[in-house]
Amino acid sequence: MARVSLAVIVAIMAAVAYYWGSYQKTDLSTTVLNKTYDYIIVGAGSTGSVIASRLSEDKDISVLLLEAGGQPEENPLIDVPVAAVDTQETEQDWRYYTVPQKNACKAMNENRSYWPRGHVLGGSSALNWMVYMRGNRHDFDSWANEGCDGWSYKDVLPYFIKSENVEIPEFKTSKYHGKDGPLYVTGPTQTILQEKYIQAGQQLGYNLVDCNGEDQIGFCRMQATIHNGVRWSTYQAFLKPVMSRPNLQVATRAFVTKVIIENKRAVGVELIRGNRKVKVYANKEVILSGGAVNSPQILMLSGIGPKQHLKEIGIDVVADLPVGNNLQDHILIPVVRNINISAALTESMANNVFTLLQYILLKSGLFAATTLEGMGFVYTTDGATKDAGRGPDIQLHFLSAHGLTEEARPHMHLNYRDDIMDKILTYDTANETISFLPTLLHPKSKGTIRLKSRDPFDHPDIDPKYLEHLDDVKTLVSAMRILEKLIDTPVLREIGMKLESKSTLDQICAEHTFRSDAFWECYIRHFTVTVYHPTSTCRMGTTDDPTAVVDSSLRVNGISGLRVADASVMRNVPSANTNAACIMIGEKAADLIRGIDSVKNIRRNLGEI
Repeated sequence: MARVSLAVIVAIMAAVAYYWGSYQKTDLSTTVLNKTYDYIIVGAGSTGSVIASRLSEDKDISVLLLEAGGQPEENPLIDVPVAAVDTQETEQDWRYYTVPQKNACKAMNENRSYWPRGHVLGGSSALNWMVYMRGNRHDFDSWANEGCDGWSYKDVLPYFIKSENVEIPEFKTSKYHGKDGPLYVTGPTQTILQEKYIQAGQQLGYNLVDCNGEDQIGFCRMQATIHNGVRWSTYQAFLKPVMSRPNLQVATRAFVTKVIIENKRAVGVELIRGNRKVKVYANKEVILSGGAVNSPQILMLSGIGPKQHLKEIGIDVVADLPVGNNLQDHILIPVVRNINISAALTESMANNVFTLLQYILLKSGLFAATTLEGMGFVYTTDGATKDAGRGPDIQLHFLSAHGLTEEARPHMHLNYRDDIMDKILTYDTANETISFLPTLLHPKSKGTIRLKSRDPFDHPDIDPKYLEHLDDVKTLVSAMRILEKLIDTPVLREIGMKLESKSTLDQICAEHTFRSDAFWECYIRHFTVTVYHPTSTCRMGTTDDPTAVVDSSLRVNGISGLRVADASVMRNVPSANTNAACIMIGEKAADLIRGIDSVKNIRRNLGEI
């Protein structure tokens, strides 16, 4: 996707909107804060927006939602699904980097992985690739088996369903999908390649499945949070429609620096807004929904975290808890191959005036969908094509975009070194390319979030410790063997794929025999790319679990009036993209806080699953 095309989109959108008088940049955020509220929610992202919407359904309680960033309307590209990559490194992005990785990211500057995170209403659901995948039933059952009561698959499925409004015709009658929720889920199809991926999977013995249905294992078409050609973030789905409620105030550009704790109870928060320090108090609870980076950062700044670390930073310890430990993130390894047909999405298609007008006038066409068209969930065990009683090892993303051209350089926000970029972008462009993105679902390598200083404006030290555990490399090498078999299927050979064809990415490990274990290990350690799924840094568990920060009701251990609700509470990272699970956590957290069961009818209709 060329930046010039997107600039044209923005100009045309603005011109059309101005001409018709249809676009008004309405700021519904509050300007003056009250002194007290019943509930204060910190972070208006994938989870916080949901909680604010649901809590404010109770008209007799007051809710304040605090967001460090601004409104999505400030960046029109956020609404354009195919422009997801161009929302990175903008004002709406926290723009985090990891510390140098010892065992991975060798193609990146200083071995640092770039971590975009949402700094805007809607959080990372305003920047992500809009994939709607929930995870495997065994993921959630394992949470429950490890002491997280109420978080089994049977417990959480109704909350997934509650949120969803599925617009995919074949799923309208499925008991696994919701039809009345605010979160629209569609099945974007851009190219004929989507069916090629499905057929290739079938030729390897995998079924075409609904990856959010009864059995996740197999190949499936994309399901995405897009509605009428527009990104459907949690801001669009949950927050924007209710921001006029009199009992809900949403404050943007409100940077929370700490939780105020008195006698082991959270009573409010300190924040910076408009260059002023402000204190706001909560009658009932403070809920942190800052995500797997910001929530542990705020807790540690508030004196809740590993005792030794806080003492080293010079922060008084309020509660000695393993905050910031157990960081888990999915990583993918990009594998690019040529095809001999004209089918991928290209720069020329993006620059076509008719493509632009189709989106501007009809909200359809190339710009109305993500370039991810399909995926597979597989085990690395030979011959395992069905549910093996555990979550899958690998997720395969299929990207139908030809991006290895010089025009793509501004959009590759991966922190690649210049010499690596030069090699990548000298790829033979006589033929189009598509990309396979095998993803490690259950890393054994676990990292940390740590404060760099007592200054809340200092980004924390993020160390995912990618590929520190050798089993992670072995699993990814096994994934490459599955990918080799996939590339060698008749349906992909028919469009020009060859096992022995090499890309310029492959040349970086040319000292090893192509496709040997040593070659793939070298390749994996160079091209270790985050899938933007950090989790588990405020881990949920039993109150006597030394790895847990919150209990199964998401209450911070040892501190009353304080909960955490976001990806950081996940017991372990699920077997899928994490946005859907974050929304589910928001739905369930709202019920826990309100003391209600809003999904009992859904649960009754599900019966045995």
